[in-house]
Amino acid sequence: MEEQFILRVPPAVAERMERLLNDPASSSEDKSLDLSLSEDGRTGTFVIGNDRFSASLLDLPTVVESYKTYDDNVLIKTADIGQIITVTEKGDSVPDTVEYRHGLTPPMRDARRRRFRREPDLNPDVVRCVEKDLQNIMAGGAAENTRLEMIEQEEDGDENAHNARKKVVATPSTKPEVPEAEMVDGEPDGSDSDDSDDSI
Repeated sequence: MEEQFILRVPPAVAERMERLLNDPASSSEDKSLDLSLSEDGRTGTFVIGNDRFSASLLDLPTVVESYKTYDDNVLIKTADIGQIITVTEKGDSVPDTVEYRHGLTPPMRDARRRRFRREPDLNPDVVRCVEKDLQNIMAGGAAENTRLEMIEQEEDGDENAHNARKKVVATPSTKPEVPEAEMVDGEPDGSDSDDSDDSI
């Protein structure tokens, strides 16, 4: 499998790159093409010719598969693409998140908010309590707030009916209240911000 990513550049830069890739022998000033990321691995600089642009490495909302073909009949999967590098014009705002809000096609616009359920706001104490109970159960113990109760079956002619049975009845503490995700146009709201990004 290959390692691939999507490179999204402004239209003017795309034209210059196309000229450089299609006719590398031309005497164009766009001879150099470079992309370098800083130490954090998320921001960097894209250079074409003598012009420098800001670049950001973002995670796509879904994994995109890429294919290639040698005979126009058989498709061969080459990679799973999960990241995009966006190059912004001078003066444009640089994304301050690591997740890209949109997919690659118009139906996936604002997919982070429209297509995915928002994570519930859970109380950290409740999460720790449940995790502790789960670890106790996996170690062979019992969860907290449980009680043992002896139940005897009535005799109905069965051989095993004379045996007394133990039953563990869990009495969980009060159920934590988890706020439901807000609904937007009949779909769960996936983010807290309503501003839209016009980068498609």
